[in-house]
Amino acid sequence: MRSASSLLLRLSLGGTLLLSAAACDKDNDTDNDDPAQVTFTQAGLYPEGTQYDDDNDRFLVSSQTAGRIGQVADDGTYRQFADDERLVSTIGLKLDQASGRNRLLAAVSDPGYNTTRTTNDTRRKLAAVAIFDVTSGTRTGYVNLGSLRPAAAAHFANDIAVDDAGNAYVTDSFAPIIYKIDLQGVATVFLENAALAAPAGAFGLNGIVYHPGGYLIVAKSDEGALIKVPLANPSSFTKVTTTGLTLTGDDGLQLTDNNTLLVACNAQGQVYRLSSTDNFASVTQTGSFATGAVYPTTLARRDGQSYVLYSYLNALQQMQNPPVEKFSLTRVAF
Repeated sequence: MRSASSLLLRLSLGGTLLLSAAACDKDNDTDNDDPAQVTFTQAGLYPEGTQYDDDNDRFLVSSQTAGRIGQVADDGTYRQFADDERLVSTIGLKLDQASGRNRLLAAVSDPGYNTTRTTNDTRRKLAAVAIFDVTSGTRTGYVNLGSLRPAAAAHFANDIAVDDAGNAYVTDSFAPIIYKIDLQGVATVFLENAALAAPAGAFGLNGIVYHPGGYLIVAKSDEGALIKVPLANPSSFTKVTTTGLTLTGDDGLQLTDNNTLLVACNAQGQVYRLSSTDNFASVTQTGSFATGAVYPTTLARRDGQSYVLYSYLNALQQMQNPPVEKFSLTRVAF
């Protein structure tokens, strides 16, 4: 359900958009109607990405094995939201409903887990984004990002952020690239740098968020690092100082206000709350939430609260048989 605490108000201050303090104050409020955990049963689904669709009271979830995008109600009912033969494996999701943009963007890759759709041409080589109308589930666009760098050894579109103008930024975990897709669907390489590469077979660039101060924050999983990328000059990217922190396996990122970042670290079974007082030149840890060995991948925002996805992708990677049947979205409590 939609509550006033779910609205993020933006104020203009010196030309920079900031999340209002009123929205930040609501972050500790809990809507009594919101469940502590939503569990759904879909044997072998292995979702990696999620978003909460406030207008339609549902979580949206991806799938590495089926490709389709599903919707989950609070009672655990799972239904298909969208499917398409091009959805080999869906990874990160980004709901974009600002300025009348009623769309869901889904990162599409092929790690080889969807046995009915994987091919030799796409396995570990696919990086794409599929775009859907949120109301109907109709696919309205498909952008092949890997075609911008066909000579790269491997591709894996992982996560998506959207800026205020509607430009989408997409991380490639197997190539040191962040792509940009404008509202017309034109894709370009926004940033490419060998310093962002990961060892072969390892996941590098991963979760990504847009900060209204005019930059991106990106997780680099192989290093447990955070990268700050200015939109105006992406080549001037810097590492966020994380002295004393261990962010190994950092994956999904979520800004809860201008100075607070949540980081899901799947290898550790933790969600960390990080705070910054210097515009994310550096961060300090101000909280942690232990998930256990459920391979938390990313977070959804609902009524001023954060829900972390228990993906169990470790079981998929180990080819566990029988596969995991139940998956959960759990409210994070620090």
